[in-house]
Amino acid sequence: MTIPATLAASYDPWVVLVSILIASLAGYVSLDLAKRVRTPDRGVALAWWIGGSLALGTGIWSMHFVGMLAYSLPIALGYTKWLTFASWIAAVGVSGVALAVASSGSLRPARLAAGSVCMGAGICAMHYMGMAAIDVAPGIVWNLWLVAASVAIAVTASGTALAIFFWLRKVSESRGALMQVLAALVVGLAISGMHYTGMAAASFPEGAVCLSANSLAGSNLGALVAFASVAMLVLTLATSIYDARAQSKSARMADSLQAANAQLQVANAELQKRAFLDPLTDLPNRLLFEDRLSHAVKRSGRWDERNHERASERNKERPPDRSAAKLAVLFIDLDGFKPVNDSLGHAAGDRVLQEAAARLRRTARDSDTVARVGGDEFLLLMEDVASLADCVELARRLVQALAKPFDVAGQTVGISGSVGIVVYPDQGHRDKLIANADSAMYAAKRAGGNTYALFESHMDAGALEQLQLQNDLRQAVQLGQMQLHYQPKVDARRGQISGVEALLRWNHPVRGMVSPVEFIPLAERFGLINGLGQWVIVEACRQMNAWADEGVRMRVAINLSVHQLREEDLVSRIRHALEKYSVEPSQLLCEITESVAMEDIKATQRAFDGLARIGVFLSIDDFGTGYSSLSYLRQLPARQLKIDRSFVNDLETSNDARAVVDAVVRLAHALGLRVVAEGVETKGQQDILFALGCDELQGYYFARPMAADTLLAWTHGQKPAGALDFSPSVMSELA
Repeated sequence: MTIPATLAASYDPWVVLVSILIASLAGYVSLDLAKRVRTPDRGVALAWWIGGSLALGTGIWSMHFVGMLAYSLPIALGYTKWLTFASWIAAVGVSGVALAVASSGSLRPARLAAGSVCMGAGICAMHYMGMAAIDVAPGIVWNLWLVAASVAIAVTASGTALAIFFWLRKVSESRGALMQVLAALVVGLAISGMHYTGMAAASFPEGAVCLSANSLAGSNLGALVAFASVAMLVLTLATSIYDARAQSKSARMADSLQAANAQLQVANAELQKRAFLDPLTDLPNRLLFEDRLSHAVKRSGRWDERNHERASERNKERPPDRSAAKLAVLFIDLDGFKPVNDSLGHAAGDRVLQEAAARLRRTARDSDTVARVGGDEFLLLMEDVASLADCVELARRLVQALAKPFDVAGQTVGISGSVGIVVYPDQGHRDKLIANADSAMYAAKRAGGNTYALFESHMDAGALEQLQLQNDLRQAVQLGQMQLHYQPKVDARRGQISGVEALLRWNHPVRGMVSPVEFIPLAERFGLINGLGQWVIVEACRQMNAWADEGVRMRVAINLSVHQLREEDLVSRIRHALEKYSVEPSQLLCEITESVAMEDIKATQRAFDGLARIGVFLSIDDFGTGYSSLSYLRQLPARQLKIDRSFVNDLETSNDARAVVDAVVRLAHALGLRVVAEGVETKGQQDILFALGCDELQGYYFARPMAADTLLAWTHGQKPAGALDFSPSVMSELA
């Protein structure tokens, strides 16, 4: 049989090289896309599968098309449009199959075989439809052995690619990039090998004419196809890399947020616990004590009713025994505690309170509730009281326990305790138990202290003393007895004064300096607090104006009460005071304690919004002593958050305190708030707070509260006793 003569064919080696590089780039992109398609989000995975199939299919088809353009004959060649388009569709289909198999959970032998055959068939269909797009007469003569070899190569290459997809999943990230490049070269060479084997199987008879020469043809077309496909592949790869980094960043952020959330949960649990416990002594606070007292009174009443019914049934003429239904409230106040605070500082005072709380707890019965209700005041609840003698005996032991010396920082401190006793139901109404115990305690103090007293009805006369103090308080402002003292705040980073807090003082003509702990509750109880609060606002603005005349520009913080927050004209009165004394609103900082803010969140929100609109700075004070604060904090336009001194006091000894402060600082900074720590008493506390990122510090370690003229003298270089040394130029600086 005579073999017909065929046209001599040749290849452009540079175009061949371009086609192999395109195939390798397509392989690299396919390996990267296989990771994106495996994302757990089905919607995102579908989008990547569709987009990836189009991009990858175009890349494979481009390699095939550029490879055919590298093939030249003595006659002009062209490609019919529809068959060329059909070959592109086949390439996209092959890519879809490849990505679908690559995204599966595992590569079992049956799945590998089926995927390889499907992909191989698709690649062959793409190639031979592309060859058929060369419409020549007479037709192409095929070498069936080489055709079979190209099919085998296509199936083998497909299987190899799928195996590589799954193998790369197990490679570490550090080796993954290099392995992906090598694997892409293997895939590119395999696809190119199939293509050029298929091309070698085709022969064109001598005298053949290409009927599609006027269709798709030309080197410019080849360059355009190569450029467009490479651009699409690069764009797809860039998008895939960006998505991978975004997912990695999101994963890191999710891990970080999860860790932060866990830390905040611990901190929030600690804050919730402290809502019912005194943060300094870990004793129940007034809220928890009153709840336990209420339940004890109810239990006592129910037992009394049952006891009465049973006794009546046994003997209608004999009254029931009520002794077992009794309970007692003991009010304990420390004698001589204020001088400890004044002379040794709050840190020493806190240690005395902690030791006193421990002694009370050890002395009380296991079933008793001991609570700290404020300052140096404690309450004790006794249930199942058999006799009054038991209450007296416990009170006597409590007095003895408190009379023993306290060792504070190597110094012996002597204080004592006064105890008031009230028994229910014998000595008062259930709603007046604490008040009656308080009256009995004051009777013990009037007797010289270091003793106990039983409540008697005439002790209500102690209210007369409160009435006299109230009348004096009403006239204190008009008589010029009220003063503002100022305690500096220090910028933790720069070690400079950033402002002061104004603290109200009452210089009584007979009693001397009356503690705010004593007269502020009295002012709130008798409706005097708003008048005092307004005086503080006006006096602070007047003082800032006076300092400005002396060349000192200072930011001053004042405290607002819940009663002031409820006043409709609070914002207008503050604006008027600022305008009257020509003070910039940003120089005034209004502090509201966390418990006050949470007491009436609507009033707080309204007041904060109004003050923020006129430019007044706002701060949440004593943060950590309230409750539900984290859920409301974002609602308030505050600029500053002040950590309660009870947390600061424990920083050097308590990991829990450091964890809470760290969490609060992180939370505040995440919300754009500056953090102030009050009650800083030692250098160790200062160093820890600085390390935790606290912005401002305040406390006896830097300076005690001082009168306005003393602070002004400090700005001129006359340092008060016990204060740290800050330069005058820094003192006049406003943060």
